[in-house]
Amino acid sequence: MSDTWLFQIRITVSPEAAATLRGDPQCMPPALRDLLRRHDASLTCQFDAFSDYVNEAERLGPEKYSLYQWTKETIGNPDKKAKYLRSFTVYVNSNEVYPGEIADLLQAELSALAGAPGIERVVKIDTNPANNPQPPKREQ
Repeated sequence: MSDTWLFQIRITVSPEAAATLRGDPQCMPPALRDLLRRHDASLTCQFDAFSDYVNEAERLGPEKYSLYQWTKETIGNPDKKAKYLRSFTVYVNSNEVYPGEIADLLQAELSALAGAPGIERVVKIDTNPANNPQPPKREQ
């Protein structure tokens, strides 16, 4: 069963690095830029992804988006906003999840960069719902 799970790498960066990555990704440290380029990878700020989701839901109808209310509340909470502004998802070939071998390699290479380019933490997450907190269920 574990062969069916895909993975994602997320990094937490310093507030200064987050501002740079969100404002002008071209100014990211060369070692990080080169690593991402080698893996055809990119970074997406989780706060920005959440905001895009909420905006799309509001444009197309929130009832079609099961995580709309949870996501809207999350980005509206100042503590959570601060957290997610510093959290970036690594996309590979424009995919937010990918096979374990790719995730393991990225995790190792990004962990080796920790500190210098403002990377504070590197985590690997799998798609198994049993291993990840799920948004709360809402009574209809």
